[in-house]
Amino acid sequence: MKDLSYFEDYEVGFDIPAKPGMDEAEIQTPALVLDLDALERNIKKMGDYAKAHGMRHRTHGKMHKSVDVQKLQEELGGACGVCCQKVSEAEVFARGGITDVLVSNQVRDPAKIDRLARLPKLGARTICCVDDLANVADLSAAAVKHGTQIECLVEIDCGAGRCGVLTTPEVVEIAKAIDAAEGLRFAGIQAYQGAMQHMDSYDDRKAKIDIAVAQVKDAVDTLKAEGLECDIVGGGGTGSYYFESNSGVYNELQCGSYAFMDADYGRILDKDGKRIDQGEWENAFFILTSVMSHAKADKAIVDAGLKAQSVDSGLPVIFGRTDVDYVKCSDEHGVVMDPNGVLKVNDKLKLVPGHCDPTANVHDWYVGVRNGKVETVWPVSARGRAY
Repeated sequence: MKDLSYFEDYEVGFDIPAKPGMDEAEIQTPALVLDLDALERNIKKMGDYAKAHGMRHRTHGKMHKSVDVQKLQEELGGACGVCCQKVSEAEVFARGGITDVLVSNQVRDPAKIDRLARLPKLGARTICCVDDLANVADLSAAAVKHGTQIECLVEIDCGAGRCGVLTTPEVVEIAKAIDAAEGLRFAGIQAYQGAMQHMDSYDDRKAKIDIAVAQVKDAVDTLKAEGLECDIVGGGGTGSYYFESNSGVYNELQCGSYAFMDADYGRILDKDGKRIDQGEWENAFFILTSVMSHAKADKAIVDAGLKAQSVDSGLPVIFGRTDVDYVKCSDEHGVVMDPNGVLKVNDKLKLVPGHCDPTANVHDWYVGVRNGKVETVWPVSARGRAY
């Protein structure tokens, strides 16, 4: 928790949505609210799971973009480090004291490579992904220039259809080049199957990951035969971590959304056909919104519209209510159907966003709440760090 003196120069309602010690009802809306009890339970549960299965858990910083949340994941959940998607995002975490940082993406622009090569000077183990032989020489030159070391994972396209190579010979070729390059260290394989994470059916997700596991195992075994050991075989998300952790191949999970949960992830089903937000994980992340108009008898207008959230994965769900329904939004307004007229102006609702990652990225602050009181306020440290 940040000391109250941290907020001395911040004005509630202009700079910041709330200060520690305020009642939850006083939070200025729309605001991102974290249920600290639920968040901590989620973090500890995943940490216990990873430990029980002999796995490391490298949490995904692109989800929350918060140094404070990451530190909580390391303290309560035993996370070994953080995944980031962009160099600037990684730099925020390194500057914030996170000491093991993976850019789980390709870094190709010369200026970005130069910044990446400087990250170890901030005290952080620095890792990135490679899927092109030509990238190796550029990374090596930057590491040599700055007298640092960049660790590299060869990325395999195991079904996401984005970055990554497709064949074991390509993996071996790039790994050997990394191993031979000055200033670089071959650290292993990145193999995240992102395309199946939100498939509703447990069996459908398993079928996809079975293909990925066979592909990754072939690469790991071949590399070992060539004398190249993988320190990291990374992947696994909130929709698949149980598959990777029982594969006998992966040794590092990269789950992110489990800590917060969102409406889209909440709809996927576990092995028993139950939604994962109804037992496996708890909703800990909300947009707090206020009713600003009820001029129409059957609908309330709230202050959380498009600018307060991302709707790429659908509209938000109103948490804990079945009598009202969020049905539409424009820039600054949300439309809530209220057929029985139960809402009144200034009533507050908690929305579960469709997609937590881009929703977090449009806010400056998290308001951490416990027992009806604001306990902490954390900056969304890496907001907008997209380069």
